[in-house]
Order: sequence, then C-alpha cells, then structure tokens
Amino acid sequence: MKMIKTLLIVFCVLAACAFLLPAAVADEGNKRTTVTFSGPVEVPGVDAQVLPAGTYLFKLMDSPSDRNIVQIFSADGTHLYTTILAIPNYRLRATDKTVMTFRERAEGQPEALRAWFYPGANWGQEFVYPKARAIELAKITQTPVLATPIDLAATPVETLKTAPVVAVAPTGETIEVAKVVEPPPVQTAQAEPPAAVLPATASWLPSLGLIGLLSLGTGLGIWMFFKRRDDQRVLVSNRAN
Repeated sequence: MKMIKTLLIVFCVLAACAFLLPAAVADEGNKRTTVTFSGPVEVPGVDAQVLPAGTYLFKLMDSPSDRNIVQIFSADGTHLYTTILAIPNYRLRATDKTVMTFRERAEGQPEALRAWFYPGANWGQEFVYPKARAIELAKITQTPVLATPIDLAATPVETLKTAPVVAVAPTGETIEVAKVVEPPPVQTAQAEPPAAVLPATASWLPSLGLIGLLSLGTGLGIWMFFKRRDDQRVLVSNRAN
C-alpha cells in the first residue's frame, strides 16, 4: 500500500505542475534583459544622457501601436534612468544572445546606443533620439539617425506611442525612415485556410490540464485495482479459515 500512496503523490504533483508551468514564462513578452556595459554609453534622453559603465535592466512597456517603448532601469529595477522611443528593426539572422549595436564615436567619447535585439528574435528596437541630438550624431558618425521633434523631457508615455519619427542624414536633411530601419521581408500568401493556423495561436494550458487530470485518473485506477485485489485476498483467506 505504501507503493500505491507514493504513486498517487507523484501523479498529483505532475498534475499540479501541469497547471503551474505557464507562470514561469509569463513575463517573456516584455523582453526583460540585464545588460552590462564596460564603458560609458550614451542613450536617447535629454542633453545627451550618458550612462556610466555598469549593469542595467532593459525591458519593453506595453504599446498598442507599431512603436515600442523601452525603459532602462538600475540592475535591481528600483531606479528608472530613461524611457526611450523605438521602432522595430529587422535582422536576417537571430542569435541566442542579446545584441546591442552602437554608433561609433571619436576616441574618448562614449558610444551612442543604436539598437537592441533580444535573444532568438529577428525584430529588435531601433532607438529614436531627440532631433537636435540626432542631427549632431548623424554628422559625427556620418550615418542616418532616427529622430523625433517632440520634447522628450515634457512628453508623457502615452504621447510617445504616437510621436512622429523621421530620419536625419549627415547633411541635416530629413530622409525616409526606411533608409535607417530594415523593413521586414515580403511574406508570400499562404494557401491554407485560416482554420489551419488556429491551433498555433491557441493556448496549451487546457492540454496540460487534461494531462494532469488523466494522470490523476490513472493513479486512482491503479489504487482501486490493487485495493480490489487485496480485498479479494482477504475474502479468500476468511473463507479458507
């Protein structure tokens, strides 16, 4: 009977794990990432904000628009350094590590943060600088820089989600944003009907719950089987006596 009780406990634990497992990956959507800079780094903000060498926490805010809002915190997440406007940028090959790209600067000057790519993702965040600073960076680095004309210091997050974004060339002229941000590849039409792709978007929580219930039912079935066999043995023994 001890073995039966042990099996029942194991099955119950498996059933509980089936329900609790999704909570372990619930926060992946905000791309929470810890990054360590070996030297000072300039980030979009007011008056060319520079972060000293150290460890920082990057994560996305929820945004219903096609823009992404990135927040940079201290390593323990208690202090917010800046909130950055970004737009999606595409790369052909995803990597299994976090990738930060920078705009090269003159020796002795902090590099300017350009984009952030989350591990395994083709889409990254191309950061947008205040227009005045973007023009300066474009001239220094001789590369186009994304810019916004709004005052980041006095702009609430809700306004950032719909803020206008342009690109400035090293000459100071405004150019198309597509010349700075890589657009996604053109997707060919799928011949399958919409119903064929519905299972891919469905939650797998019901399946895990079903597995847990089946496991529990199996355990109860085993327990009833052995209990009935023991009862039969007792009955036969009593008749023999």
